[in-house]
Amino acid sequence: MPPQRVFALPRQQSLFLPAVINPFVYEKKLTKADKIKCALFGLVLVPLRSLFLIVVVLLTWPLATLVTFKRPLKGAVEPMTGWRRLICRTVIAALGRMYFFGLGFRVVLRGRQVSSAEAPILVVAPHSSFFDAIVCIIAGLPSTVSRSETLSTPIFGRFLRCLQPVLVSRKDPDSRRNTIKEIESRSTSGGVWPQVLIFPEGTCTNRSCLITFKQGAFIPGVPVQPVVLRYPNKLDNVTWTWQGPNSALAIPITDHTFEDCRLMISAGELTLPMEAGLVEFTKISKKLGLKWENIQKELKSFAAIANSCKGGRIKIEQFADHLRLPVTPALQELFALFDRDGDGTIDFREYVIGVTVLCRPANSEEVIQMAFELFDTDNDQTISREEFASLLRSTLGVCDLNVTKLFKDIDADGSGRITYSEFRSFALKHPQYAKLFTTYLELQRYQALQTEDPDFLSSFACAPSDDSQEESTSDKKED
Repeated sequence: MPPQRVFALPRQQSLFLPAVINPFVYEKKLTKADKIKCALFGLVLVPLRSLFLIVVVLLTWPLATLVTFKRPLKGAVEPMTGWRRLICRTVIAALGRMYFFGLGFRVVLRGRQVSSAEAPILVVAPHSSFFDAIVCIIAGLPSTVSRSETLSTPIFGRFLRCLQPVLVSRKDPDSRRNTIKEIESRSTSGGVWPQVLIFPEGTCTNRSCLITFKQGAFIPGVPVQPVVLRYPNKLDNVTWTWQGPNSALAIPITDHTFEDCRLMISAGELTLPMEAGLVEFTKISKKLGLKWENIQKELKSFAAIANSCKGGRIKIEQFADHLRLPVTPALQELFALFDRDGDGTIDFREYVIGVTVLCRPANSEEVIQMAFELFDTDNDQTISREEFASLLRSTLGVCDLNVTKLFKDIDADGSGRITYSEFRSFALKHPQYAKLFTTYLELQRYQALQTEDPDFLSSFACAPSDDSQEESTSDKKED
């Protein structure tokens, strides 16, 4: 059995898996006793509460219509003053409390809310449900950030207008910049505008951790007052996450963001398990210099390999099939570099890190040129099928290796010979082969050192060492 290399470089701790793997999933489990209680209480409470809520809505709607009559939502918007603001802060806020009371909520307030002049922005976390709107009622109807489409919702859209929200439109390419400007304008008004209430996480989670905050609430550089929101009920029937039924917190913090939700949706569209798209987008994008488009492209490449596997994780057999190569020591070592947690599979997060940190840096012009020259044994600037098969068979130690499919993939024009441009184009699109090639050279050098064969070592002296490359770009990049 050939000697195995020992990895000298430790895994970078900051790229380890987060404390909470998936904060966007919540599975509600009801016992038989819970189901019986829901059925019995529902028969009595649902009709009574529905009647009560209808009465509250019928009282609130005409007041909201009166307060917002001829009040613009775009352009030169001025804060409500006088009787309009008084009705909002007293009557409509009281009716809002009654509405949530009818839904079964009992609010316990701890601490003191400061004035708009002291802290123009309220940041609320964790965000886990549309019921979190109760904070707006308790805080005295501050301004919020809301999608413009929400205003067209019957009845409740009119209630939202009372808050004079900062509107965000997904159709407007300048919406994000305009939203930040409006938040900055209101938060620096010196108390003229009411406070702006923001959920900085930007999406709902299962409250098992705090995900990365969006920067919008902090860009103005004004004091903010944090608001911690808790639901202490034993049976959690309020959480609403992307997957499942529609500090002071003592919970961990992760680098998940709304972009992870988008990746989950993309993974589902690619017939992968939705949780396969989770990568902690903020951390991965910053540390590896990747943009949303880059990671989405890698997800499609990952799906092409992982769709044949159960659970959206790649095993070494599927990894070898994708590369159209047999399982060899060099391939096993490359797979081990990808497999960061050593569980024998590669998930999407490990795949992104492996391709970005290991494969692409190894896929240099020097390595591509050297590999082409090794295949081109007769120095005619092309690689024949025989040359291609001969070198692969000798390097991989497999006598009956069938390289027909791989050769056809590289031979783009079907001429039966691979030119350097075809070889280079294929290598740039499939960086895993470059890392596999350098890994093979590393193994050869390692085995030569073990046998102390100077002639064998000299044949590989011209090969560029990948160690220094791993030290600098490293799977273990410095924070």
